Amino acid sequence: MMEPKKDDYIYEQSMEDLWNVWFTELHQGKSGLTVKVSRLVESTTSPFQRIDIIETEEFGKALVLYGSLMVAERDTDSYNEMLAHVPLFVHPNPAEVLIIGGGDGGCLTNVLRHPEVGRCTMCEIDGMVVEVSKRHFPRLGVGFDDKRSRLVINDGKKFIEETSEKFDIVLLDLSDPVGPAADLFQKPFHQKVYERLNNDGILVAQSESPLFNPETVKQMYHNLREVFPIVRMYTCHMPIYPSALWSFAFCSKKYDPLEDFDQVRYDNTDLKACTYYNDAVHFGAFALPRYVQALIG
Repeated sequence: MMEPKKDDYIYEQSMEDLWNVWFTELHQGKSGLTVKVSRLVESTTSPFQRIDIIETEEFGKALVLYGSLMVAERDTDSYNEMLAHVPLFVHPNPAEVLIIGGGDGGCLTNVLRHPEVGRCTMCEIDGMVVEVSKRHFPRLGVGFDDKRSRLVINDGKKFIEETSEKFDIVLLDLSDPVGPAADLFQKPFHQKVYERLNNDGILVAQSESPLFNPETVKQMYHNLREVFPIVRMYTCHMPIYPSALWSFAFCSKKYDPLEDFDQVRYDNTDLKACTYYNDAVHFGAFALPRYVQALIG
């Protein structure tokens, strides 16, 4: 077995049974998710992070970045579908879309299921994540072959600061707010994104677990409300993420995610490949538990 490189995940192996191998991702060192591992498929280190592909018995093949589970074959759809389709069915003309992060390609693929999208730019800091994901999760990366997609290998913060382009929708498909992603959770970056959006633009950002990351979530929504006139949280079920309840910040200059949902366009869009998102889920996702309401105000 390979020795772990980080404290936030553990490989455990029984000396009595060499095939009894487990992967544990710890949440703040107090709890975690443990899955049985059939084999370590691939392990490499990029200039930014360690990248592992493990074969698990419950979730199939899984992508692990810096010790955190990102996607798995049996748990790839809810996050990507909710990040992409919620804003795309609210904006009336989502011609130009930008994704910051999203190296596995799942969000890109879902965005490009919308024929109204003229171009989707994906800016990912770590090109090795893209290449590893293409090899092991080809279904997620279908969008890379779409002529409307543009892949940029760059720091998302630098891209936003330097580009003169304008976008209808920006999607922040980021890893946790540590390392190179930390600055992308801060108010100055959100302000820069606001400036790169068109006058009726929408930003959606993954906003962590309300249960395990309450202080991060609280501060993030406080900052976003100082930038955008409309800020709403919605959630999805994501079994491999901490608490399995994951949140997104819907931030808009003009459109309300419920009042401006385009039912006609939804009815005419082919979403047969989706396994999680539908119009009922769209509305239900904005119903929040009381403790989450209290957290974000």
